[in-house]
Amino acid sequence: MANIKEIIKQEYIKCAKDPIYFMKKYCWIQHPTRGRIQFNLYPFQEGVLTLLQKNDRNIILKSRQLGISTLSAGMALWMMIFQKDKAILVVATKQDTAKNLVTKVKFMYDSLPSWLQIGFVEKNKLALRLKNGSQIKAVSAASDAGRSEAISLLIIDEAAFIEENRIEEIWGSSQQTLSTGGKAIVLSTPNGTGNFFHRMWAKAEEGVNGFVPIRLPWTVHPERNEEWRTKQDDELGLRMAAQECDCDFTTSGNTVYDVDILKYYEGTFVCEPVEKRGIEGNLHIWEYPDYTRNYMIVADVARGDSKDFSAFHIIDIETAKQIGEFKGQIGTKEFGHMLVAIATEYNNAMLVVENANIGWNTIQVIIDKSYKNLYYSPKGDAATNAEAFLAKGYDIIDTTKMTPGFTMSSKTRPLVIGKLDAYLRDKSIIIQGKRTLEEMRTFIWRHGRPEAQLGYNDDLVMSLATACYVRDTALKFAQQGIDITSATLKNWQRDAPTIYTGKVNKKQAGWTQDMGEHGEQDLTWLL
Repeated sequence: MANIKEIIKQEYIKCAKDPIYFMKKYCWIQHPTRGRIQFNLYPFQEGVLTLLQKNDRNIILKSRQLGISTLSAGMALWMMIFQKDKAILVVATKQDTAKNLVTKVKFMYDSLPSWLQIGFVEKNKLALRLKNGSQIKAVSAASDAGRSEAISLLIIDEAAFIEENRIEEIWGSSQQTLSTGGKAIVLSTPNGTGNFFHRMWAKAEEGVNGFVPIRLPWTVHPERNEEWRTKQDDELGLRMAAQECDCDFTTSGNTVYDVDILKYYEGTFVCEPVEKRGIEGNLHIWEYPDYTRNYMIVADVARGDSKDFSAFHIIDIETAKQIGEFKGQIGTKEFGHMLVAIATEYNNAMLVVENANIGWNTIQVIIDKSYKNLYYSPKGDAATNAEAFLAKGYDIIDTTKMTPGFTMSSKTRPLVIGKLDAYLRDKSIIIQGKRTLEEMRTFIWRHGRPEAQLGYNDDLVMSLATACYVRDTALKFAQQGIDITSATLKNWQRDAPTIYTGKVNKKQAGWTQDMGEHGEQDLTWLL
């Protein structure tokens, strides 16, 4: 009898010292296909468990079905049994997901020999409390998770799929208790870039947030091979398989613009500018003005808060090539002066400024400086339908039918966003700015509406989309003899009055451009 007691004592000590030994020898799990089996950890799982034990902050970027949630459950059970008064909180997108991890803990506990079972004082589907004071509780992200909790171990499961404002709140409210010595395990498959999980992962890789990054693609599993991976492509689709198996952030998530197309642009066109202007280098220039070409500058004015930026693109109208890009925080009046200066430099470029809210301040500066090539929006149906405007037979000299700047509305916004999508798919636009591509990756569908992820901006995206839309509609109006700027584009002529001057230019009929010694070029193909 004494020998048995001594053996149990030694086994207990071994288990208390080594969670790997404890799990491999005494824990049983419910396998999805094999049923009840002993928890024989794979080498990669042992490596992960060693890191979880060694480090207080761990973030795990994982492939699907690697048993990491089960491993976290085992870690939680080990802490509960061998350490008194430990509080473990499991947070997930839904209560059922969080509950599953508690269920795993209970299953393992029930499989333990009696001498390892302490006994429950509370046991239900969402919480377990042992007689030594240690407990585990499961909550959904929608609850007041982590608030006023003394947390010894925080497990956030599928963190990338928790709504941005909720996970920010959860993490913020848990910091006070975690800072006193608690551990945190944040784990997930990827779900796009720019969200809380992606930002935390990126900072962990940079070594700036105290988290140890643990990346677990499908290749770490010894029972998986290329045949298995190919099968995942067939079952899940290429995009979902890259997310679920390869831990690929860039192909995951619900982005508005196709991530494969964005990757093509990044690999084909994105490059360093030839010049960065300004004190902070916020104006990137890829090409200097060519006085034989015609340009448009499309600007988005910041709302005025500290998180918003003013932005504009310089676009070669003929080629739809981005040759300049600005993103920075600047006063509305200063922004107006800047736009006039850059537009003048680029051959009196057509200047398109969104006229919503504070944008009027910038537009007024442009008008006060008598800049002649400011874009005006048609009112009414013409804002979304050029043909409708023409069919109504408006007097094109009557400026009451026009308003300065570009009018972004509930009607024009989806058309603008869709126009950029069409340009991208046709590869009929050239984007050279890395910042623009980065914004596109965080431009997602949220509650059925395309917009920037929380904490990110879409200033460059929206101004570029507007540029594509204006380029098409401006040329469509021009084909009918209607100029929607305060002056015709340099050297682009039509045998018709302009909206603002009422003057008739009789030099040239048709939609042409003077190419100097090369004669006139027919540009109707642009329409």
